[in-house]
Amino acid sequence: MTAAVIVDHVSKRYRLYHERNQSMKAALLRGRRARYDDFLALDDVSFEIKEGTAFGLIGENGSGKSTMLKVMARILRPDGGSITTRGKVSALLELGAGFHPELSGRENVYLNGAILGLSRREIDARFDEIVDFSGIEQFIDAPVKNYSSGMYVRLGFAVAINVDPAVLLIDEVLAVGDQEFQNKCTEKISQFRREGRTIVVVSHALSSVRELCDEVALIEHGRLIQVGPAVDTIDHYLTEILSIDPATLGIARRSTGEIQLQGVELLGESGELPGAVALGDSVTFRFHFNALKPVSDPVFGMSLTSSDGVLVTGTNSRDQGLSLEISTGPGWIDLAVPRLLVSPGKYHVTGTIYDTTQMTPIHEVGDLHAFDVVEGNPKTSGITSLGGTWRAGA
Repeated sequence: MTAAVIVDHVSKRYRLYHERNQSMKAALLRGRRARYDDFLALDDVSFEIKEGTAFGLIGENGSGKSTMLKVMARILRPDGGSITTRGKVSALLELGAGFHPELSGRENVYLNGAILGLSRREIDARFDEIVDFSGIEQFIDAPVKNYSSGMYVRLGFAVAINVDPAVLLIDEVLAVGDQEFQNKCTEKISQFRREGRTIVVVSHALSSVRELCDEVALIEHGRLIQVGPAVDTIDHYLTEILSIDPATLGIARRSTGEIQLQGVELLGESGELPGAVALGDSVTFRFHFNALKPVSDPVFGMSLTSSDGVLVTGTNSRDQGLSLEISTGPGWIDLAVPRLLVSPGKYHVTGTIYDTTQMTPIHEVGDLHAFDVVEGNPKTSGITSLGGTWRAGA
């Protein structure tokens, strides 16, 4: 697989001054230069990020994560080594950093878009989508100095993600705005991932990193400690660096990996692949997997989450008394749903495989599949429909 980002022996040094000469006069009177120590924010760090994957950077405050992201974004220049990126890079670091307070939101969309590398014609084509995503249409012609902090970052995020990047760099910005806007941001990131773009994220929310990322690098005191599968690296960080049991944080321990989920198909009543499903339709979720060795009585599970992050339902093969003997090689398992009784909207499928005790994860994949539900029969005004039948008595 082609590398989207190559970090090759990168070092970044800062000067930590004990005192500063505020003027030439102060320097002459003191008779010497101000004293300082060198601080290595990044110390000979090397790793590669594969194209089309989600990659996380974790570590304690001051470990060098954000510095690494800024070097990738060309905001900082490394003192040693180099970084090679493939395709256009967009950074969600300090949202709205290029905004001018005296200009209107409209003018700042064009200014910020130009800073991020878009031509005026490209911004014209995307302007309505940017404003619609930000949700501040009625204020778009007001000076941004009058915006609230939430409105400011909404517009900054909307511009940055419409650069159409091959590589998207994210630094703790998914917590901006209200819950509705955070959900829109998360959905957009998930869409980027499904489109095969490369995502690099810095976050202290380890459960989110675990769900989003394929691989994770752990950086401590500027040095690369470990890079590898997300669960393995997060497990090492929690147990070896923080001395925390992941189970106490609701974060699963390392998956054993004897069976790997490959994907899920949503099949219609006749076995076709529908573009969208109507409320009340009969559907089948077909989970494809590959077993690296035989496994006795594993438990397959799935959950449905709405686009605003609400868990709608979850089920597993053990609930229905299904006992499985899995042989080496590819296979599939179906969950047949006679009537899909969830309200219109977008839903995300999470797939899980646990051992027979349901205590040890074999493989877990968040956002394995997304699909749309449209109006159908019966009508509903909530998250789900009861699917009952009204009858009148004498």
